[in-house]
Amino acid sequence: MKGSYQIIVRNARLQYKFTIERNITIIKGDSATGKTTLVEMIASYQRNHENSGITVNCEKTCVVLAPDTWRVVLPTIMDSIVFIDEGDPFVASREFAEMIEGSDNYYVIVTRAPLFNLPYSSEEVYEIKNTTRKKYEGARRLYSKFYPLYSLEPDVIKDPDCIIVEDSNAGYDFFSSVCKDLGITCISAMGKSNVYKTAKNAIEENILVIADGAAFGPEIERVLSLRRTRRVMIYLPESFEWLVLKSDLLNDKDVRDILADPSGFIDGAEYFSWERYFTMLLQEKSRNSAYLQYTKRKLNKTFLQSHEKAAILNVMPEIRKTERK
Repeated sequence: MKGSYQIIVRNARLQYKFTIERNITIIKGDSATGKTTLVEMIASYQRNHENSGITVNCEKTCVVLAPDTWRVVLPTIMDSIVFIDEGDPFVASREFAEMIEGSDNYYVIVTRAPLFNLPYSSEEVYEIKNTTRKKYEGARRLYSKFYPLYSLEPDVIKDPDCIIVEDSNAGYDFFSSVCKDLGITCISAMGKSNVYKTAKNAIEENILVIADGAAFGPEIERVLSLRRTRRVMIYLPESFEWLVLKSDLLNDKDVRDILADPSGFIDGAEYFSWERYFTMLLQEKSRNSAYLQYTKRKLNKTFLQSHEKAAILNVMPEIRKTERK
């Protein structure tokens, strides 16, 4: 499945309206915010259709996956949007992750705990908010929408003492060169699951974390928790390959069209997470380039030349290092 889909779920008292565009969407939040109610309304409609008093409007079929039958039912669901309520422990299992990888469904999962086996985007973690002016207005319908839980895009990144990158290959090569120019330390975490530990153990006070936002959703809470004791700045592009593509160094119209609407091109059944797609796209589009050919294992030194490096950095927030007296 690919593309973005608007979903409207409503009854006489409630309406939820939201759009999803990736294969995994996470809904978080405290109790009594409407998460479970949303899933229950879809389940009721699934059982009783119009007799439920609920309407579900979506281009795709919306279904709820039950915890007692999920292993049997999941392989039979195709080209649908699957909702899973919190309290269903199977969503955290490796078995579930393996079953949905390669699936042509989208998944909307209600959970309070991070799901470390699933590569979901930090941008696709939402909370539900009531948009009605007053919470209770007699017989009037209450309207709810999804709102991103994490808004981390800084305009300027000021005075990092070190940069911790998720990558250990081409992305690390690039940011090592950037750090050398800035006179600061660059550390590879050797994978997203090590970012928290690496940042926690770093001796520097002002840390900039750069990781692949396309799959960093499970890690974001742990890294943000470090802000209780030190200054931690976070920049989460989709991936390093996305940065290179976004720089327009390839001057490719197809790439520009894809970046303008990735969900219309990325099939979730083929690419479990968007960063895999962007890696493939950059490798394919640069394959015949005389000087910009990209390999993930080791960065082509052309990308470290002044013009190419500046083009990539221009996509990012400015990293500003001020002189200290």
